[in-house]
Amino acid sequence: MLLRKSSRLLNSPCSSSSSLAQPQGTWTSSSPSVAQGDAEMGSLPASGAPDVLDLSSSEDGGGSDSGSDFEDTLRKGGKRGTRTPLSCTLTAKRPRKDASRDGDSLAERNPEPSNLFEVVRLAKSAMESVVDDWLESYKQNKEAGFLELVNFFIRSCGCKGVVTPEMFRKQQNSEIIQQLTEQFDEDSAEYPLVLTTQPWRKFQAGFCELVTVLVRRCQYSIIYDEYLMDTLISLLTGLSDSQVRAFRHTSTLAAMKLMTSLVRVALGVSLHKDNNQRQYEAERSKGPSRRATDKLEALLEKRRELQEQQEEIENMMNAIFKGVFVHRYRDLVPEIRAICIEEMGNWMQSYSASFLTDSYLKYIGWTLHDKQREVRLKCLKALQGLYRSREMAARMELFTSRFKGRMVSMVLDKEPDVGVEAIKLLTLILQNMEEMLTDEDCEAVYPVVYASNRALAAAAGEFLYKKQFDLDWEAGKEKGRRGGSRDFFRLLLSFFIESELHEHAAYLVDSLWDCAAPLLKDWDGLTHLLLEESPEEGWGDQQENALIEILVSSMRQATEGKPPVGRGPGKKFSADAEKVALLLAAPRYFNLSLYSSGRLEKYLEQLLAQLREVVEKHTGQEVLEAAARALYVLCNPEFTFYSRVDLARSRLVDTLADKFQQEVSELLQASYLDEDEVYSMAATLKRISILHNAHDLTPWQLYEPCSRLLQQAVDTGEVPKQVVIPTMTCLHFGILWELARVSGTIPVQKELLALKRKVASFCSLCQSCLSDVDSRVQEQAFVLLSDLLLVFSPQLAQGEREVLELLVYRPEVALQSQLAGFLMDHVFNHAELVDSDEEDSEGKIERLHQRRNLLAGFCKLIIYNVLELSAASDVFKHYAKFYKDYGDIIKETLSRARQIDRDEWARTLLLSLQQLLTELLLQQGPEAVYGKAFLEIRDLARRFSVFFGLHQLHNRQALVALHKAGIKFAFQEPEPSGSELGPLNLPFLEVLSEFSPRLLRPDKKLLLSYLEQTCQARLSPQQRGKRWNSLLMYRRSLRSLDDMGSNASRIAAPRPRRRPSSAAKRRHLDDSSERGDSSLPLSSRLETPMLTSTALKRGHQLGSPAQLQEEEGSESDFVQSQPWFSSQRSRESPGRQQQLLVPWRTSRLGLGSRMDRLSLMEEEEMVIQAESSDEEDAQGLDMPLIRSHSSQGEQFRDLFDSTILGIEDP
Repeated sequence: MLLRKSSRLLNSPCSSSSSLAQPQGTWTSSSPSVAQGDAEMGSLPASGAPDVLDLSSSEDGGGSDSGSDFEDTLRKGGKRGTRTPLSCTLTAKRPRKDASRDGDSLAERNPEPSNLFEVVRLAKSAMESVVDDWLESYKQNKEAGFLELVNFFIRSCGCKGVVTPEMFRKQQNSEIIQQLTEQFDEDSAEYPLVLTTQPWRKFQAGFCELVTVLVRRCQYSIIYDEYLMDTLISLLTGLSDSQVRAFRHTSTLAAMKLMTSLVRVALGVSLHKDNNQRQYEAERSKGPSRRATDKLEALLEKRRELQEQQEEIENMMNAIFKGVFVHRYRDLVPEIRAICIEEMGNWMQSYSASFLTDSYLKYIGWTLHDKQREVRLKCLKALQGLYRSREMAARMELFTSRFKGRMVSMVLDKEPDVGVEAIKLLTLILQNMEEMLTDEDCEAVYPVVYASNRALAAAAGEFLYKKQFDLDWEAGKEKGRRGGSRDFFRLLLSFFIESELHEHAAYLVDSLWDCAAPLLKDWDGLTHLLLEESPEEGWGDQQENALIEILVSSMRQATEGKPPVGRGPGKKFSADAEKVALLLAAPRYFNLSLYSSGRLEKYLEQLLAQLREVVEKHTGQEVLEAAARALYVLCNPEFTFYSRVDLARSRLVDTLADKFQQEVSELLQASYLDEDEVYSMAATLKRISILHNAHDLTPWQLYEPCSRLLQQAVDTGEVPKQVVIPTMTCLHFGILWELARVSGTIPVQKELLALKRKVASFCSLCQSCLSDVDSRVQEQAFVLLSDLLLVFSPQLAQGEREVLELLVYRPEVALQSQLAGFLMDHVFNHAELVDSDEEDSEGKIERLHQRRNLLAGFCKLIIYNVLELSAASDVFKHYAKFYKDYGDIIKETLSRARQIDRDEWARTLLLSLQQLLTELLLQQGPEAVYGKAFLEIRDLARRFSVFFGLHQLHNRQALVALHKAGIKFAFQEPEPSGSELGPLNLPFLEVLSEFSPRLLRPDKKLLLSYLEQTCQARLSPQQRGKRWNSLLMYRRSLRSLDDMGSNASRIAAPRPRRRPSSAAKRRHLDDSSERGDSSLPLSSRLETPMLTSTALKRGHQLGSPAQLQEEEGSESDFVQSQPWFSSQRSRESPGRQQQLLVPWRTSRLGLGSRMDRLSLMEEEEMVIQAESSDEEDAQGLDMPLIRSHSSQGEQFRDLFDSTILGIEDP
C-alpha cells in the first residue's frame, strides 16, 4: 500500500529529509535511567501474533528517530494490489486524480472555506450532521471538499492564511506551510487550543469530535480511496514539524486523534477478519457433498478484501506513528508531549494485541521522567488503565521490572497529585501483579500515611490496607465478626508501633478511614481486646496506650468528621485568583464582633496573615481589590480588635512602601532596567495603588516619589508603561485623601494652596499623558482627569463649604479640546469598532463597557458644568450613528443639558448638525447632499426635534433662535464658482426643516419673513430667481396649514366630524367640552391677537390672484413632496378645508364647540400624550430617512410626517 511503501522510504538510505527544520528547543531527557531504558528496551521481543499489527517492524524496536518526517511522498497509483514500488527519487509535486478536478472553478471562487471552523467554534450543531454535509460536498468534488478540511485545520491553528486551490496543486506541503508561517502572527502566543475565554472553552472538544466522527463515517469506504487519508496524514505530518507552536500543537492533536480512530477501525477489521476465518474453516470442514463452493469463494474474496483493508490501515497508522509520534512525544511544549502519551495509552487499551508490547511501552516508561507535572500525570493514568486488567498486566512483566523503581520513587514526587496517582498505580500492581512488588518497595509507601496532604495519605492508607490488612480480614470472617476485627487491630497496632510515630495515631486513623471505616468503628471488638486478659500476648503499657489512642482517634473521627490538625482536605485556593476574589468577599458578611466576644483572636490573626499572603502573591486587579475591601471591613475603629488589624495593615504597607522607595530610587538613577525589575516595581505600585483606594496611606509619604516618577515619564518617556499607570493612580488617590482630610476640618490657607498646586500639577501631567503613544496610559489619564475635574468642580464650594472655593479647578480651553479629541479617537472611532470584529464576544463586550465608561465620564463633566455646554456637540452629533452602543447615555445627557440652559442647549444641537454638514462637504463636496450621509444628518435632526415636542411654549424662544442661527449658517458661505447648487451650506435648510413642525404658527410666519429678508440681503438678484430645492423645502415647511390651502377649497361642502384616533384622546376632548371654561387657559395662551389677526389676513392673502399666480408653478411639486399633507388633504372635503381657514373666534362661548375641539386636537394632541411624563421617548425614530432622487418630487417625500401636528411617533 502507498503509506506502507512511504514508511519504508523513511528507513531507506535514499530517503530525502524534510525541508521543514526540527524545532530547536526539542525536549530531551538527560536522565541516565532513560538512556539505560532505551538500551534495554530496544532488544525486547515483540508480540508474536501472526495477524497482529506491528507498526514498529521497520525500526529498531519502534523507538529510533532515524529518518525524516513524513513528507509528502504519496502518489496515486492504479487499482489496489497492483502497485509498483516507489523509487527513492520523489517528485516535487503532489499528483491528483482526474476525478478531483471536477468543480475546480468553484473551489477557486471560494478560497475561504471557514464553514467547518465556524460550526465547531459555535458548537451549536450535531457533529454527525456536520460531517455528513461535508462528505456530500467531498463526494461531489474531492479537491474542493478536502481543501475545506485543510483550511479548517489551518484556521484551528489560529492562522488567518488560506490554502488556495492553486497552492494546493502546485506546491509541496513544505512550501505551503512555509507560506502560511510567513502569514502567521508570531507576536501572539494565543491560538484556539489554548484560549480559555467563553467562546473557545468547548473548541478543543469539538475539534477532537470532528476528527473522530469523520473517521467513523468514512471507515467502510472513503478512507480507502487513496486520497483523503493519504493527503491528510501528509499535511498533518508536515504541520507537526513546524517551528510554530500553534501548528505543532494543533496538528499533533489532530494526528493523535486520527490515529486513535484508526485504531478502532483496525480493531473492527481484525474482528471481521477473525469471524470470516471461522466461517471459512467451518464451511471447509464440511463434507464434499455439503460444501458450498460459491460460499467458499465469497469468503475467500472477503478475506482478501479485509486483509487489504488491514494493510492499508496499518500503513496509515505506521505513517502517523513514525511521522508524528516519535518526534512529538519529546516536544519542547509539555501539552504536546502529554497528548502523545495520553493517546498512546488509549491505543494500548483499545487494541492491546497490537500495541501492548515493549516496543511501545518504553515511550511511556521514558516519559515517567518528564519534568512537567501534567506529562507525568498522563503517563501514570495511562499505566493505570493497563494495570487495571489482570490479563494486560500479565503481559507487562518486563516493562514492570524495568521501570518499577521509577514508579515507586514517584510516590514522593514534589507534586502531591502526581504522588497520589503513583500510589494508585502501585495499588493496581499490588492487586494484579503482587509478586512484582518487594517488601522494600512497599515500605517506601507506608510512611506516606502520615503525610500532611490528605489525598496522598488516603491513597497510601488504601495501599497499606490492601497489602497488610485486607487478606487477613477476609480470612478472619471465618472466625466471626469479632475474631476478624481482633486480627485487624492486632496488625494495625503492630504497624503503628513499628512505625515509631506513637503520637500520630489520629493521622493513621484518618488515612485508613476511607477504606477501613467499618473496621475502625468496631469499638465493641476494640474494647473486648483491651479488657481481655491473655498473658500469652505479652502486651505491655506501650501496646495498651497505642490501642487506646487508636480507639479515641476513631471515635473523634466518627463524631467530628474532621481531619487532624495540620492535615487539610488537600485543596488550597490561594493560587486560584478567581476563587480567592470570591472568598475574600466573605468577611463582609461575618459577625466580626465574635472575634473579640468569642475569644477567637487566633482566627483573626490567621485571617490577617492570609490577607497579607494574598496581597504579596497576587497581582490581579480583582483579587487585590477584594483584599483591600476585606481589610477595610476589618479596620473599623469601633471594634475592640482594631489595634490588631491596624498593626497588621501598617506592617503590610511598611513592606510595600520600603520596597517601592528602594525601587523608585533605582529607576530614577538607572539608565536601563531588566524585565524582572520592571515587573517587580509595577507589581508593587499596583498593590499600593489599590490599597490606597480604600486606605489612607498619606503617612507613608508616597506622593512625592510618585510625582517625580510621573514627571520623568512625561519628560523622557523612558519609564515603562506598566509603571506609569499605577503611579498615576497613586497620585490621584493621594489627592483625594488629602481633600478628605482638609474637608473634615477647618483648613488653613497654606494647606489649601499646597493642595491646589498638587491638583494643578497632576492635571498638567495627565494632560501630557493624553498624547502618550500607549492607549492604556491615555485611557487612564482620561479617567483620572474626568474624576478629578468633577471632584474639584464649582460644586465643591457649595453649601457650607465656601472655604474650599480656593480649590475649585477650572480646566483651560486646551485641556477641554484634548478631552474632546480623546473621546473622538477612543469612543467614536468607527475604524476601531470595525477592527474589533475578530475579537471574541466576551472581549468585545468588555471593550464596549470600557468605552461606555469613558463616555459617561465626559458627559458628567458637561452635566455638572465643568465643561462648557457647547463641548457636548462632539457627543450629540453621534447620537444616531452610535445609538445602539451609547444611545442611553447620550439621551440622558441631552435631557439633563436641556434642564441646565434651553437656549444654550439648542445652540449646541445646532452646532452638532453644522459640524456634521461641514465635515461632509469638506470630505465629499457639494454632491454629498444626495448621498446616504446627508440623510443620516437629517435623521439626527429629526431625533433632536423630538426633544422640542413637549412644552412648546417653554422651548419657543430656543427653537426660534435655533432656526434663525440655522438660516444664517445656510447663507454664510457664498456659492462656489461654477456651481448651480446655491450657497455651499444651503442644504442645511433641509436639516433645519426637521424642526419646523415643532414651531408655533406665529413663529413660522416670523421665520418665513426672516428667511425672505436673509435671501434679499445675501443673494444677488440673479440668484433670487433660482429655485433651489433646499430653499423651497424649508420655505414650505414654514407655511401654516392655512397658507397651503386654495381658493377652491373655501366653497366646498363641510366635512363630517372626524373620529378621535384613540380612547385617551376621546376622553380628553369630551372632558374639555364638558368643562367649558376649564379649557380656556389652555387655549387662551395660543389665541393671541397676533395669531388672530394673522389668520384673518392670511385668508385674504391666499385668495389674492397675485399670490395664487406666484405659487402656481410649484404647487404640484409641493403636493408631491408632502405625503402626509397630500393624503390628509385628499381625504378632507372642501368644506373641511374651508373650516381650517376660518379665523379663530375670540369669544369664550364657543370654546366647547366642534371647531374648537378640532383645533385643540391639532394643537395639543402631543400634550395629551405627555400627561404622565415630561420626558420624550425617542423610540420609533431609529429608522433613518429614505431619500430617493428618481424625480424632483420624490426628493421632498419625507419632509413632513405626523410630527407636523405635534404627534409623537409611536
